[in-house]
Amino acid sequence: MNSSMVGEQNHNISEYQENLEILRQMQFFSGLSLQALKVFAYLCTRETFKPGDYLLRQGDNDGKAFYIVSGEAELLREDDGCDAALRKYAAGEFLGGLALVGDMRRLFSLRALSTMTCLSLSRDKFTKGLEQFPDLMPRVLENIVERVRVWEERLFLDEDGLCTPCRHKAGVSLI
Repeated sequence: MNSSMVGEQNHNISEYQENLEILRQMQFFSGLSLQALKVFAYLCTRETFKPGDYLLRQGDNDGKAFYIVSGEAELLREDDGCDAALRKYAAGEFLGGLALVGDMRRLFSLRALSTMTCLSLSRDKFTKGLEQFPDLMPRVLENIVERVRVWEERLFLDEDGLCTPCRHKAGVSLI
């Protein structure tokens, strides 16, 4: 084995270790066994996006989730041919987890504002991981339910950010 192969092998091992550590800290994967997390860490890929690149596009059903390792992106909603910027996402945020568990047509687009590195996982790879650990799906669904509950709870705690008509549309946690 030549020295460049050793360097590449060490890079892959350290990236795998970093992926594993990221997954261990994510709520979406909380409570999963170390063995399952190792499989998902192996199945994840790193993607780099340049400013202006789209991670996902409104209307697509791409079946991917992203964890932002570095960089910043903005969430856009296109209506009547105009893009409205809704908010920004930065390092440490996980987006698109629902797309891993079922068909999920994107309601928004996500565009890189800076050079970004993301850990991504596709629905196909996620399903392959679940095939090895069929008892995990109830735990994953519990994690999703908890995320929805916390999101809606924060929505109501931030009374300044929720208009009266918006309050009448709340209740996602009742689904």
